Amino acid sequence: MKLLVIEDDREAAAYIAKGLSESGYVVDQAAEGRNGLFMASSGNYDALIVDRMLPGMDGLALIAALRAAEVRTPVLILSALGAVDDRVKGLRAGGDDYLVKPFAFRELLARIEALLRRGSGSAAATKLRVGDLEMDLLTRGVARGGQEIELLPREFRLLEFLMRHAGQVVTRTMLLENVWDYHFDPQTNVIDVHVSRLRQKIDKGFAKPLLHTVRGAGYCLRPE
Repeated sequence: MKLLVIEDDREAAAYIAKGLSESGYVVDQAAEGRNGLFMASSGNYDALIVDRMLPGMDGLALIAALRAAEVRTPVLILSALGAVDDRVKGLRAGGDDYLVKPFAFRELLARIEALLRRGSGSAAATKLRVGDLEMDLLTRGVARGGQEIELLPREFRLLEFLMRHAGQVVTRTMLLENVWDYHFDPQTNVIDVHVSRLRQKIDKGFAKPLLHTVRGAGYCLRPE
């Protein structure tokens, strides 16, 4: 799942982004209100984390603009303003939750998970399936044919992206940008190594492979 952190405090933004990435999320960042609004308006995010006090455009104004444009992405507001009136203003502006600074990261993570559950509308919407391979996006569990498969966070992100694009050829560039957050090719074999490890975990011991290499193009996850 992909999140956008809109926070002008560099240390706080880096702390949040690092923790979320380690928890298996793909994270983009914006340090200014107007740029954050532009990125959030794309609709490519599963949830937004928005600081209330931002340069260029106030966080509440940003959220109100998104709601006026009918962008319904769940929003968690971060703010040092913790009075009841402040929290009420944030929620009435269109925020879905409000977390007062300072906060424990595990609480932020729990609130994001709750927003994603709420936004999914149903438990079924939080699960991906390709053939007999299943992924639960909330419990972060993966199983094939009922057999549990343990994945590292990066492997989980890689498999999630492949499952969301099942049946399609996924290029190296797509993987670099969406799984590794690289917008250039670092000329390493990082993708090949991770795909090889993932293939060992999801295909080894099963009669039919799911993860296929498309020569000269990329990879494709599909049942035979």
